[in-house]
Amino acid sequence: MTLSAPPLDLGTKGPSDYAIVKRRVRDAGLLEKQPWFYGRSIAAKLIVLAGCLVVFALFRNPWVQAANAVVLAFISGQLGFQLHDSGHRQMFASRWKNVVVGLVTGNLLLGMSYGWWVDKHNRHHANPNHADMDPDINTVAISYSSDQALRRRGLPRVIARHQAYYFFPLLLLLSWSMHVSSVGFLLRERPRNRWRELGLLAAHALLYVGPAVYFLGPWSALLVIVIHQCCGGFYLATVFAPNHKGMPQVDDSSDLDFLRKQVLTSRNVRSHPLTDVWYGALNYQIEHHLFPTMPRNRVREAHAIVREFCRERGVPYHEVSMLQSYRELLSFLHEVGAPLRARGRTGLADRVRP
Repeated sequence: MTLSAPPLDLGTKGPSDYAIVKRRVRDAGLLEKQPWFYGRSIAAKLIVLAGCLVVFALFRNPWVQAANAVVLAFISGQLGFQLHDSGHRQMFASRWKNVVVGLVTGNLLLGMSYGWWVDKHNRHHANPNHADMDPDINTVAISYSSDQALRRRGLPRVIARHQAYYFFPLLLLLSWSMHVSSVGFLLRERPRNRWRELGLLAAHALLYVGPAVYFLGPWSALLVIVIHQCCGGFYLATVFAPNHKGMPQVDDSSDLDFLRKQVLTSRNVRSHPLTDVWYGALNYQIEHHLFPTMPRNRVREAHAIVREFCRERGVPYHEVSMLQSYRELLSFLHEVGAPLRARGRTGLADRVRP
């Protein structure tokens, strides 16, 4: 649905509601950088990553290699959250430190352009769930409105008709798509660190494929790479997908202040220590969108402040379990494809009518 003229009760607006809740969060010290937390987090990920590489070098059993590729996919997803946090400058007060972490994590370790990610993700944050301006709901593979679905042609139209069933299998392609989009962005847009980024991407390709073939052999290397890329992309997508999909969409006619635009278009996944780790704290999507530079380890505390403020103002605050978030997502995608299924049934009836 599109929130062009908001059908929801948006609560009582006060003077600069966002400034008020931000003051409460700042007074609690939750916007202060946490370099020691991020230093430990980076070191832990690199140690586990090194352990995975040692396993590949020492063991030739294909089942061990396949299982290790799945573990590597999880670590890659965690590195993806590290790239995300560096892009938002959550880690350090100095801009250059965040950029260095982003370039090394994204381009060198993951083979994903830091510049591409920051550009795309900043546009999403500026226009969450905007029908025309949010790149996350304007994709080739999935339709996020009935209008999008009806405009599809060929294979995308076939997918849109039953996209709720195709959704999870399609997530296996996300990592491959990110690599292609990264290179395309660097060649097309010419960002500030273009040549540095291209050089790091080339280094990633050599360090990723070369040792894999040397230690594992070509066929085992291919198996490991396919499992790693498919599982890593699937993991990231299952974290990002519930954040906004199926929540109200907005357009240029929507009369929402900053706080309500961010809160109403976002979905939180209920907190638990394991959930927080699995999601990289992005299960607190509402708080993240309100305070994108907030360090990850402070978002849980901000959650209580923001939820209470929304209760005071009567602003709808949507928080569900992990399982319910996927139910809502798939139900929404199935609803989007309904007009195409209806047209298909009508066409079939016309063909068999005597």
